[in-house]
Formats: sequence, C-alpha cells, structure tokens
Amino acid sequence: MSTSPPRARHRSLTPAAIETLFERLAALDPEPRTELLYASDFQLLVAVVLSAQSTDVGVNKVTRVLFARAPTPAAMLALGETELARRIGSLGLFRIKARNVIALSRLLLERHDGAVPRTREALQALPGVGRKTANVVLNVAFGEPTIAVDTHIFRVANRTGLAPGQDVDAVEAGLLARVPAAFRQHAHHWLILHGRYVCKARKPDCVHCALRDLCLWPQKPMVPASA
Repeated sequence: MSTSPPRARHRSLTPAAIETLFERLAALDPEPRTELLYASDFQLLVAVVLSAQSTDVGVNKVTRVLFARAPTPAAMLALGETELARRIGSLGLFRIKARNVIALSRLLLERHDGAVPRTREALQALPGVGRKTANVVLNVAFGEPTIAVDTHIFRVANRTGLAPGQDVDAVEAGLLARVPAAFRQHAHHWLILHGRYVCKARKPDCVHCALRDLCLWPQKPMVPASA
C-alpha cells in the first residue's frame, strides 16, 4: 500500500475497549451487508474483482446492466473479453479486469462445474483474485469469519488503535487476533462502513463518531462538551 494514514503511535486499544467498540457498532447496525449488488456467488465474485480501485457505486452502476446480460460463468464467457471491456469501461483498470473475469469464468467452468469454490486456495488460484477478494467472498458468500483489509479498514484499525500495523497483512493478523469471536463474522462490514461514512480519510466525522471516546488517534479534534 503506497500511503498509510496517521497511526495511533503504536498504542493499542485494550480488550475491554475493543469489546465496547464492537458492541456499539453492532447496536448501530446489527446485520451489516455489502453494498455491492449481486444475485449469486458468481456475481458477488465478479463484483468484488471489479471493485478494485473503484467505488461500490460505480461497480453497481455497471453490474446492474452486465449481470442482466451475463449472469453466469457460461454467459460471461460467451460475452467475450472485448464486449465485457466495453461494458465496464467506466471502471479503473477495466481492460485487466475484463481479461481476468473472462479467464476466471472459464476456469470456474473447467475446474469447478461453474460453481464458486469455497476454499481460499481455490479462490486465489483464479485470475484477479487475491487474498482480499477471497476473504470477501468467503465472508459474504459462505459465512466465514474472515476480514478483508481494504483502505477503509486499514485506516480505521490504525487510527483507532484497534489493530495498528504497517501493512494490510499485519492489520489483518492483528484484527483476527484481537476481534472477539462473537463479532468476527460482521467485523469486516462494520469497519468498512465506519471508515466509508464516519472515519473518512480526509475529513473524519469525529463529532458524530460513536467510537470517539475509545479512539486513540492523536490527531482527533477536540469536541466541545455540548457536541
């Protein structure tokens, strides 16, 4: 990752504070869901691959039309790389993504009878599928308590002191070690949504943050007592 947000000077939240943090996130949103639109495991996999360096809003705009035309691996393969690239041209890295989606569709048909595999190893053997994408699919499609560390989770984990780390692998390991088991299933989405809408990169909304008193971020602004 090329840039890192300011970290909590390597301070870490206590286990009690972490428990409280997730209790509050759970109270605000008991059943968090991905904001990507999909109607099958295959569509989820494609949507996550397309989401690299793109917003969920942008991906959903593309896939609403794409999945109506190519909802399955066979239909996607029949669509072809050139036509797929044309349809996803508004997304970053669209040519590479088109190549990967066509290739993974072919491999799903050849190796998995068109089904999305349920293991990390098999998922990561597909073109365009790295650890983060595999974690998302395992969590959302198959209910595995994985945590996919994107830029939002990386920022929140470091800012708050939840799981400080120099890179995404360190943060993922820290989160898996520190997030209580009762909260691990939904931790991925709680942290993404918190980073997307509250603990934003440029202008974090500390005044309205439910975690403000727990957060160890040294640049956290002072908030008047009446706020």
